[in-house]
This record gives sequence, C-alpha cells and structure tokens, in this order.
Amino acid sequence: MDEQEFAELAAGYALDALSPADRRAFETARAEHPEWEHWIVSDAATATALADAVTDAAPPLTMRSTLLSRIATMPQLPEIDAAAAAAAHLDAPPSLAAASSVPAAGVAPDAPETADVDAATAAEASGASGSDRRVMVEPAPTTTTIQAISRRNWTKGLLTLAASLVILVVLGFGAVTINQYVNRPPAVAALQEIESAPDAQSATAELTDGGIATAHWSESLGKAVLVSDGLPAIAEDESFELWFVRDGGAVSAGTFDAATEGASTTTLLDGALEPGDTIAVTVEPEGGSPTGSPSSDPIIQIPTA
Repeated sequence: MDEQEFAELAAGYALDALSPADRRAFETARAEHPEWEHWIVSDAATATALADAVTDAAPPLTMRSTLLSRIATMPQLPEIDAAAAAAAHLDAPPSLAAASSVPAAGVAPDAPETADVDAATAAEASGASGSDRRVMVEPAPTTTTIQAISRRNWTKGLLTLAASLVILVVLGFGAVTINQYVNRPPAVAALQEIESAPDAQSATAELTDGGIATAHWSESLGKAVLVSDGLPAIAEDESFELWFVRDGGAVSAGTFDAATEGASTTTLLDGALEPGDTIAVTVEPEGGSPTGSPSSDPIIQIPTA
C-alpha cells in the first residue's frame, strides 16, 4: 500500500467504516510507516469537528416504519458480481459496442435490428485477412483492481460528504450570525455605532440602592445610549423617563421600562445630543411627564462635559 492509498483510507479508518480486509491492510501499513500518522490525525480531527458542530436531535417517530414500507415496495435488482460484469463488458468487441449504442446511417433510431454481427463479420468488414481475423480486447480487471477503484471512489464520496457538511455548518452559522446582526435592536445598533466612533466616550453613575448606569455617547454622531442595571422597582402606572439637561432646562429623550432582575437595559435616547448635556433619568407617570418637564428629582445624572 502506497501513501496515496493510505491517505484515501484514513477517512474511513477515522470513522470506523473500513471493511475487515481493508482495516487489516491499513493497520499493517500504519505500523510499517509511522510517518503517515498525520493522515489519521487530520481526518480524526475533521470527524470530531463535524460531530461537535451538529446538535443532538431525536429522529422522527415514523422514521422506522417509513423506511420499512419503502424497502418493502422498492423493486430489488438481482445481485451482480462486479468482476463478472466488468469482464463481460470488456469481452464485447468494439464494433458490437458501437453498433449497440449508435444507429447506422439512414436507419431510424427505433428501427428493429435485422441481423446479428459477430466478431468475425466485424473483422471482415474492416478489411482484415482470414488469418488476422482477431478482435483485440483488454484483459478483465483483477479483483484487487476493482476493490482498489471501489475504495477510492467510496473514499472520495465520503470526503465530499464531509466537506459538504462543513460548508452547511459554516453557512448555517453565517446565516444565524447575519440574521442576528440585521435584526439588532436599535439601541444595540446605536451602541455599537457609538463605540466605533473616534470620539466615543462613556461615564458611569451608581444609584443609592445599588443600581448602576453607564452612558455612552458620541458628539460627532449626536447619539447617546444608557445601559442600566438594578434600577429601583416602580409602580405599574409609572415609567422611567430620560432627559437631556441643558441651559437650566430639560428636554425629554423618551421613556423606558427596566428589564427583569438580573438583566441590563439598553436604551437609545431620543433626539440629538448636544455638547455639554447632562443625561438624567426620573420616575414619571406612565407614558412620561404630562407637563414636558421632570416632575421628580433625577435618580440618575451623568454629565457629558
């Protein structure tokens, strides 16, 4: 066994899918050529990566009955020995093979056959003498040759299947990633945009009851995002309201509800941030302050200047 054949059988060995004869031959070559071990290591790593990338899933309950019903109704072809079939095909004279596949000139494709042509007639038509009327045929392939070709084709198919699975896994992961990126919440998209800006800034404020809030902003983008965690509990008919505080006044920047306990809340402030603004949060009636101005003292104040 040469190294090429060893490499072709390595995938089947890694998947424990070799026949007993191939396995014995493979292990003998493996013992004689330790320098070929990298083929096994590479294919085993590929098989492990494919297995780890596929999530566990129970087969459909109807799979067994469906397979059995299809097997029962599918026509079964008679068994044919590969060596005998190959030898029979190669024993046919070239002229007969051509006559069986290409219609004669002037004869319709569906015309019935009028005569059988044997090897001697074919040789006579080609101008050969009586003593040279011999048809040259290739010898039938040996069992070893047929098995080698079968192994090579099977291994190529196995590797093609493995490569296809890798592509499907990668494409599936890519599709999920793209979908998650495209369907990002506006606040998350804005936060990523701010963090990528050259003038991105952030500041953190702690609440008296243990909560924390971090403001992220970019003056060049005019955007600000507040990430809060552990905000105090408020009544069902109340909301948190964001404010841009500037020049002694306050401009509402929208309302939000805090996330459940243990999760942070990311909120994009409505409106454009101006240099020197202070980002503030108050507790207001549900839907926001009816007067357009804060009706209570801020629980969060983060200067941006």
